[in-house]
Amino acid sequence: MLWPMIAIALGFLGIAVLGVLAVRVFVEVRRLARQVGATSERIQRAAQDLERAAVPLASAVGRRETNQQA
Repeated sequence: MLWPMIAIALGFLGIAVLGVLAVRVFVEVRRLARQVGATSERIQRAAQDLERAAVPLASAVGRRETNQQA
């Protein structure tokens, strides 16, 4: 009767360890998702800033090419 009780206890312990590890993975995945979201927003803002900065440069280059062709 001792061995079946030990086997059941070890099985329960194994499931408990897997549960704890699953919770840790879940917490880390949520943290990673938040970081990915924040980084995505930063990249989006940087792309918008780059686009705003490129508009005057592109128009200046276009004017210069037009003046050179004339």
